[in-house]
Amino acid sequence: MNKEEVRERIEEIGIVPAIRVSSTEEARFAAAAVSAGGIPIVEITMTVPEACELIQDMVTNVPDMIVGAGTVLDPVTARRCLEAGAHFLTSPGLDLSIVELASKANIVTMPGALTPSEVTAAWREGVDFIKVFPCAQVGGASYIRALKGPFPNAALVAAGGVTQQTASDLIRAGATALGIGGELIPHEAVRRRRAEQIVELARRFLHIVREARKLAPPAKEFVAHR
Repeated sequence: MNKEEVRERIEEIGIVPAIRVSSTEEARFAAAAVSAGGIPIVEITMTVPEACELIQDMVTNVPDMIVGAGTVLDPVTARRCLEAGAHFLTSPGLDLSIVELASKANIVTMPGALTPSEVTAAWREGVDFIKVFPCAQVGGASYIRALKGPFPNAALVAAGGVTQQTASDLIRAGATALGIGGELIPHEAVRRRRAEQIVELARRFLHIVREARKLAPPAKEFVAHR
């Protein structure tokens, strides 16, 4: 799966599930459940034990799933994720050295950015997506809408505190996609192996995104600054 295919799939689905659990077994369970619900995309955070080994195994053995690396905080970890075959790299903040590594490897980049200055810096580096994190804590949809004013072409991913109640507003405000963690993959559902609960949540969020897009202004193509 090449970079363009990964980027287009993320844009199409509009949801990036963040898996932050306590074991590789739980991570596999969560990934299978969200995929069964119609979201063949997962972000394996570096807080999952043996995360890079898990990414490598999933990329090899689950070819229909887009497997990214999340909470990548330094270049050393970024290199390990790239060597494992991660389809995209994302982080809570903006580290341009990580962006550079991913870009040179021709891998989708999704750095975190919050302020207009950080969004500008990410845009200048030609990133694929800009993850606005933590979005809910700084105004949610109203903040996404404010950012889309000066950055109408930026592909913003709203992450941090996204719920079923706020998802529609975020998409209609201009978010290209949503980064969702515990609201999509509840810890209790994972602990009790309630796959059907996660499947249902995945379907609900997908429906919310699809319906919200019908009401959202026409999306502009993201044009990175080179």
